[in-house]
Amino acid sequence: MELTPQQPPRAPGPEDSFDTDRPAPAALPPVPASLAEPPPPSMRTTLRRAAFGMVAGAVLVTGAVVAVPDEDKEAAPVSGPVSRAMSATAAGSPASLPDLTALIGDRRKWVGAHPSDAPAWAVLGSAYVEWGRRAADPAYYTRAEQALKRSLNVRPGEKGNTAAWVGLASLANARHDFVTAKKWGETVRARQPKEWTVYPELIDAYNGLGDRKSAITAVERFTELRAGVPALGRAAEMYRDRGRPEDALATAREAAHRARTPAEKAACLARLGELAWERGEPEEAVARYGAALRAEKGHHPSLAGRARALAALGRTDEAVRDYQAALAKSPLPVYLLELGELYESMGLDGDSTNQYEKLRAALDRGRAGGVDESLLLGRFEAAHGDADAAVELLRGTWERGHRSAAVADALGWALHRSGDSGAALEYAQRAVDSGGRNASYAYHLGMVRRAVNDYGAARRHLEEALRTNPAFSPLDAPLAQEALDTLAQPPAVVRPAPQAPAPQVPAPQQPPAPAGDPAPAPAAGPQGQQAVPAPSAPAPQAPVQPSAAPSAAVR
Repeated sequence: MELTPQQPPRAPGPEDSFDTDRPAPAALPPVPASLAEPPPPSMRTTLRRAAFGMVAGAVLVTGAVVAVPDEDKEAAPVSGPVSRAMSATAAGSPASLPDLTALIGDRRKWVGAHPSDAPAWAVLGSAYVEWGRRAADPAYYTRAEQALKRSLNVRPGEKGNTAAWVGLASLANARHDFVTAKKWGETVRARQPKEWTVYPELIDAYNGLGDRKSAITAVERFTELRAGVPALGRAAEMYRDRGRPEDALATAREAAHRARTPAEKAACLARLGELAWERGEPEEAVARYGAALRAEKGHHPSLAGRARALAALGRTDEAVRDYQAALAKSPLPVYLLELGELYESMGLDGDSTNQYEKLRAALDRGRAGGVDESLLLGRFEAAHGDADAAVELLRGTWERGHRSAAVADALGWALHRSGDSGAALEYAQRAVDSGGRNASYAYHLGMVRRAVNDYGAARRHLEEALRTNPAFSPLDAPLAQEALDTLAQPPAVVRPAPQAPAPQVPAPQQPPAPAGDPAPAPAAGPQGQQAVPAPSAPAPQAPVQPSAAPSAAVR
């Protein structure tokens, strides 16, 4: 079912502020009339609902949220979208957007009548996080924070309300505040080390901070505690990031084979499309993303992924169509940047400028909603704006502890673009050494090596980028090939100019001697030898110029 773009009813609690200049792409509909308030529950049912709500509110953001004991199953509604949403999250899987909408409406109405229900507030807050993430609307993060804090006011985390703590970790990850997400996640793990719902949040936080060792440990622990499709997906991503593409592919295929719900299948098939794209197989990527879209119509990660692959195949009109469809579902800033760069590669400067203006507006909205947009803004400024500003912004991100491969790559590229390629080398190398095979990282390192006159290493890294994914970027891939072609040419040999022969000077004529006089003898040299005329000075030679180094790249 398609969502209608209506203004959502307000949640109970403090007033919310929203950006009135841009309507939400798929705002929540009014509470359905069928979700009537249930009759007063018995004490046993109330306790079961409380237990269910505590686990159900944990991590709706990533889909890995809830573990529901068998004896608590009757706490969920008998049938309908709310039941499906609860069942999906109970398995640690994403709920469909219509079902998520119904869940939010159900919990919002419930807490309006039962404001002291801490688990229900936790469920509502985590569902808001998920909605804000999918709709790319940070205003919902404000609602999520209010609901989660309300849950903790009713029942503190120290008294068993760990679901609200996990919800706060989810919210921090959605806002790219990985330090705070780590704090909440580790707080839950210290108190309840077997609470599996917290491990997806810890994985995201550690990855955002660049703590690979802790992220791997969290994935392994998550798999031990909750084997299934979500854990397989996390394991596949871990293998990819460690540079084990075969293991990543095998694990991702197993996850797709075991997926059951449409939303779960779409997520798994999109992951297979992403892996195909990263290894330079755009045709396979298009097929995988298409299968994901057949499983869940309008799955925006698959629309954007298919757009990248279509652009690599030269099917730019179709790529533009898919990017626009993805943005209609979820105006994520990264989609705006990618579409702008595609327009630029097509020579559509007006369209690209328009997209970049929309990107800046989206980043401003994100910051207003508490989202740390430093990484994407730094990438944009380094490539299309003020490289010095990008350096300052990304240095601050690095100093705050966000030391992922993505931040290292962006900071290195910003330093290179600002003219400090020597300082850029450390960060660009660190990004490539992270373990994953990323064509963009290899390209950046190759160009930095080229700028510091390390031509052999530059060739190797540029070859690696184009071998990994020959069309990794509509703008940068052609520049990578151009730079590699220049480096492959032998240096020009400059020979000295040929020496001009010395001019012949005729001997001066002697006047004829008078008759009877002897001819004058030539002047004697040393030891009575005849003097030899001094040789003429050689013509000056042209200096030998060294071979010209390749010119610096434009990007």
